[in-house]
Amino acid sequence: MDKEITLEVTSQKRKKGAVIATITIAVLVSAVFALRGFIKSSIKRSEITTAVVETGNIENTLNATGEVLPEFEEIITSPINASIQKALMDAGNKVKPGQSLLTLDRSATQTEYDKLNFTLESKHNEISKLKLDLGKSFYDIQSNNDIKQLRISSLADAVENAKRLYKAGGGTREGIEQAELNLKVAQLEKKQLENEIKNKQQTMQIEIKEAGIAADIQESDLKALKRKLDLANVVATRAGVITYVNKNIGANIHEGETLARIADLGSFKVQGSISDNSMDQLHSGIPVIVRINDVQLRGHVTNVSPSVQNSIISFDIQLDDRANKLLRPNLKVDVFLVTAAHSKIMRVANGPAFKGPTVQDIFVINGGKAERRTVHIGLTNFDYVEIQDGVKPGDVVITSDMTEYKNSKEVVVNN
Repeated sequence: MDKEITLEVTSQKRKKGAVIATITIAVLVSAVFALRGFIKSSIKRSEITTAVVETGNIENTLNATGEVLPEFEEIITSPINASIQKALMDAGNKVKPGQSLLTLDRSATQTEYDKLNFTLESKHNEISKLKLDLGKSFYDIQSNNDIKQLRISSLADAVENAKRLYKAGGGTREGIEQAELNLKVAQLEKKQLENEIKNKQQTMQIEIKEAGIAADIQESDLKALKRKLDLANVVATRAGVITYVNKNIGANIHEGETLARIADLGSFKVQGSISDNSMDQLHSGIPVIVRINDVQLRGHVTNVSPSVQNSIISFDIQLDDRANKLLRPNLKVDVFLVTAAHSKIMRVANGPAFKGPTVQDIFVINGGKAERRTVHIGLTNFDYVEIQDGVKPGDVVITSDMTEYKNSKEVVVNN
């Protein structure tokens, strides 16, 4: 008679089977990985890129962007409120100093100049009239003073006569006192007149000086307006190439509005831009490499903008070769800021094999196979990677992506 198996026994059998299955799978996985480590994978030589380890210098760089601009660009603005009558030049034309660029309508400013000139002439006439009037007044006061002096002399004689007459017994004490009183009054009146003359002289000087200052101010305004009228003949002040000209004929323009730009295409600079995440490493004087196609131009940062716009910092670069034939206005270029440099180190051409960490596994070709080695990485840039150990000059390193073979100790390289 069959005996019924209990539920507890069934459960134990199931657990035992699960443990055995798990152990079996783990062993199989370990065996696969171990096998992959010892099995020699293979790769075709045409599928990889290689570079030879060499001794040289390397610079650590930050990537940025740049735009080539003329180093010297003159902006010609309108000196007056006017309208454009004629454009004599187009953008791209070469110009010489004194060559006309635009013709402006100067009639309104000319009318203002004539009016101010007439006002200045009136002011000069007013000053002349003021001098004549004040001179006449001063002459009248001076004449009265002379009359007072004559009267004082006469009264002084009267005092002396009164005293002699009194001594002779023909006069009185009261007559002497009256004569002396009249003399004192005349002397006080003369002193008062002298003070008036002095005040009048000071007033004359002040009034003439004020009128002269007003005339000088108007004359200065007139000269400034005359200079603006002269500048309204829009001409080139230096040799160069026109990069912009306002050709809106008949358009009303305001004083200070741009009319034209003239650039000296004999020398250029670069205006760079970089993320504000690199703000701490960006400063004036830092070396810079500007790449145009396969050509590298050296320079340095001359100015860093203090403002940040849309998380971007702008900076100016002065090139060592500012007249290089590859430079042209508004050309977009790659900019690399040099933050560090090492000399006489082992380096290899940069490639996808180098991922960024300081400790990496790379493959070095030895005969017909590539051996995996662990190396320490130093400085890196767009061209080279510094390898501090694990290789020697002359070794051939695979620079293409070898992620697929990361668990292989060796890879056979087939021709």
